[in-house]
Amino acid sequence: MINKKFIFVTFQKEGIHCYPDAPEGVEFLRNDHRHMFHFRVELEVWHDDRDVEFILFKRELEALYSGGILELDYQSCEMMANDLASYIQETYPGRALKIEVSEDGENGAISYYPTDEELMPRLYEGHDDAW
Repeated sequence: MINKKFIFVTFQKEGIHCYPDAPEGVEFLRNDHRHMFHFRVELEVWHDDRDVEFILFKRELEALYSGGILELDYQSCEMMANDLASYIQETYPGRALKIEVSEDGENGAISYYPTDEELMPRLYEGHDDAW
């Protein structure tokens, strides 16, 4: 059976941000406001016996945000996911990754970071001379 395996961890962190270009109807978002940011991180693992132990992985990620309230300026959920992905990809290279960041567990974004191998067919799709 061929499949991909993932572990997931969740954690929360209080933060303050704003959305300077918020459209009419939600213009209040242009001002600094507080959220409880909820994170869900899914990391590819390579066998059935936790080659990345999820309790330790969760503690590692939580430690990245140990400095009190997050002062995020204008960062969106997507930007927060990209920052976290950079750390994870450097620390756990070659693994697919999915990160969900939501505001108060209500609305948010999901970002998928495939492996280089997953990207290769897309990069060369339709180009017979690519190989």
